[in-house]
Amino acid sequence: MDAARIGPNAVTRVAEAVRAQAGDAATAALFGRAGLAGYLSRPPETMVPEDEVARLHRTLQESLPAVDAEAIALDAGRRTGDYLLAHRIPRPVRHLLRALPAPLATRLLIAAIRRHAWTFCGSGRFDATFTPEPRLTITGNPLCRGRRTEAPACAYYAATFERLFRALVHAEATVTEIACEATGAPACVFALRWPHAASRAA
Repeated sequence: MDAARIGPNAVTRVAEAVRAQAGDAATAALFGRAGLAGYLSRPPETMVPEDEVARLHRTLQESLPAVDAEAIALDAGRRTGDYLLAHRIPRPVRHLLRALPAPLATRLLIAAIRRHAWTFCGSGRFDATFTPEPRLTITGNPLCRGRRTEAPACAYYAATFERLFRALVHAEATVTEIACEATGAPACVFALRWPHAASRAA
């Protein structure tokens, strides 16, 4: 069986975020510690082995103070969301989702995320529930495998999801990780919320 893989955004957007916040030298040091220095000169354009992605994200969080690592992961997630909006979601679909009521747009967007979950979950499994509020779940999250942290460790995923839902469902949508496998939970769970009286996506 082929090893599980994850899309290259989980590598290239981390490089961009580290470079933007800490500079070229810090980026080279981080990727060197992760054994992935080659990706800086030859950014991946196809799916990447999930163990390499997991190693990069683990090295990021182990190499920096927690607040700095989280800031970079959030930036990388937002950059991934921007890339998906620009290159993976057709314009007619974007317009349709923005025109629909938020609950319906949420269901349609989650259905699309589910169809493409293999590109970001690797060997993990994506699921979603809708009551009492929409929740996104990753079970067997490769970015958490073998890790133990005191706080949820999936800022990259949370920021990616939030960027998509803010752009396509509701301008004030938030995505918060409320359970994480790295803290001992059985799955990573992300709660999606938006203020019902506020405006839709711009």
